[in-house]
Amino acid sequence: MKKSRKGLKFLIFFLIIFTLTYLGIYLYAKMSPKLSIKGANGYYLYDSNGDLYTTGSKDWVSLDNISENLIKATISIEDKNFYKHQGFDFLRIVKAMMVNVKNKSNSQGASTITQQLSKNLFLDFDKTWSRKMKEAWITIRLESHYSKDKILEGYLNTINYGGIFGIENAAKYYFGKDSKDLSLAEASILAGIPKNPSKYSPLTNLDKAKERQRIILDSMVKNKYINEVEAVRAYDEKLTFKRDEDSNDLKMMMYYQDAVMSELSNISSIPSSFTQTGGLKIYTNLDVNAQKILESSSNKNITNENIELAGIIMDPRSGKVLALTGGKDYDKSEFNRAIQARRQVGSTIKPFLYYSALENGFTPSTTFTSEKTTFSFSGNKTYTPKNYNDKYADGPISLAAAIAYSDNVYAVKTHLFLGDDALPDILRRVGINNSFSNLPSLALGAEEIDMLSMIGAYGTLANEGYKVKPYFISKVTDMDGNILYEYTPKPESILNKSTVYILNELLTTTYAKEFTSYNSPTCLSILSKMTHKYAVKSGTTNTDNLIFGYNKSLLVGLWTGYDDNKNVDSTDSSNLKNMWVDIMEEYLTGKTDDETWYEKPNNVVGVAIDPISGEVATNSNKAKVLYYIKGTEPTQDKSALDDAIPTIKLEE
Repeated sequence: MKKSRKGLKFLIFFLIIFTLTYLGIYLYAKMSPKLSIKGANGYYLYDSNGDLYTTGSKDWVSLDNISENLIKATISIEDKNFYKHQGFDFLRIVKAMMVNVKNKSNSQGASTITQQLSKNLFLDFDKTWSRKMKEAWITIRLESHYSKDKILEGYLNTINYGGIFGIENAAKYYFGKDSKDLSLAEASILAGIPKNPSKYSPLTNLDKAKERQRIILDSMVKNKYINEVEAVRAYDEKLTFKRDEDSNDLKMMMYYQDAVMSELSNISSIPSSFTQTGGLKIYTNLDVNAQKILESSSNKNITNENIELAGIIMDPRSGKVLALTGGKDYDKSEFNRAIQARRQVGSTIKPFLYYSALENGFTPSTTFTSEKTTFSFSGNKTYTPKNYNDKYADGPISLAAAIAYSDNVYAVKTHLFLGDDALPDILRRVGINNSFSNLPSLALGAEEIDMLSMIGAYGTLANEGYKVKPYFISKVTDMDGNILYEYTPKPESILNKSTVYILNELLTTTYAKEFTSYNSPTCLSILSKMTHKYAVKSGTTNTDNLIFGYNKSLLVGLWTGYDDNKNVDSTDSSNLKNMWVDIMEEYLTGKTDDETWYEKPNNVVGVAIDPISGEVATNSNKAKVLYYIKGTEPTQDKSALDDAIPTIKLEE
């Protein structure tokens, strides 16, 4: 009995102290400056021409201009005691804790609408205790300064409806109408999205969205907002989505926006809270024309409905990312494969291997024997690389031919000759900072690398040896125009310009008809579409197709494959190559090679060679001009050729 009384006294004492503490904090919050929430979570994105193209809170609407259906649906599912608590629903918090302890999970949440609004006032969503304390403090400040209606208004104007922020934007995006005109059926669908935008978007997964809608309608019945008949009628109502009808809209633009927001979250000079800025103006490098070309080329060429896509278009001189897609349709999948996925890059890694080879004495005429080869290593380990379609010269081939045919045996021999550290070293120099495996298959692109890192690495080749960082944001200001951040490219010379020039010329062999022999160049099929000169390399693994190609004006990298790593086929590879060349040609319409190709360095000479042997050509019909550092070029004198080419011996 005494223990019960002591426990009761302790509970009463705790409640008194807690109440007084909370009142003290509340009064202190009341005396603190009033937060501005209109326009909060507002970010305005501008393209490379300075034109506004998307916004986080484009149309702020007052609560009396929002459908009662939407308001009731939101309160019912998100925070049924919204008008009764002071920012925190303590009873709900205790219940959620008990459920989570019982189920040994964190599945049960207890955030109020005010708490969720406080989260929306931040740029990022870190789950640190420091961040949670800031959110709690803002929650109290909001409750102390604003009426419940104003808090609800702020929440509905800033919440995420599947990449679309604010209820007015969402109503127009999904249904082509103002938020005040939403029916019960439409409102209950939209109210379900914020819990998990990628899962409950009706454009991504209508079945899941309908399941969520039923839960919301049932909660509205339980909370006496509607009756059973109205709930059934709303659930059965056929919905027409404007987004499905808008075939001219850019379905990939949101991937670029997500990449912008990802970069924004990593800029230390940007305040972590919108309450400190009142909103942000973000000036990006988006070239809307390039984005349209990227999307139209995808629609034209990527005919496999199930395969996924990633693509990046960059200006290699500055690092500006002009266009990007992380998938074929943002409505169907928000996963951004261009910046989030790591995939095997296949033969697109070879240009970096061959730059290292050129740097270490190889020339375009350096030969290895292309034949079926099993390499033996210590510990009785063996490795047998295979060429595509099992085609081999069964004799020596030049480095130029190895690039044209993407010969895997030649690549592995080069990798072993140079040593384990050569390829990882050059990859790190161009900005790929993986922990590389010490395996011969590294020469064939067995390493998993993200597309943005690869485009940055290729940018170094396209920019004549100067490394530039791929970037999306050029400048960020507050709503008054005060500059919070501005990026200035700082090209860093890391590769030899003359050696890069030779490599870039070698990468034109991938579509050079002079190399048609026992095999065909890997990109010969798209030669007929080319009106410009390009350096280009494709790559294929069992599960991935890639292509990177460029001149000094433009760099484009593309990938296709399946999220579940299902095998790709040759048609997918062919389609990707056609997509790439269509993008390059359309974007560079009207430009000449004098404008887009590289000027030959003074210490480089061109020689007409026989493509396979690498020797000086004796048949003009089978000659290809390739380039050498002066003094290393082949001559008619075979001894001079031997002096120019390193002696290469490998144990096979």
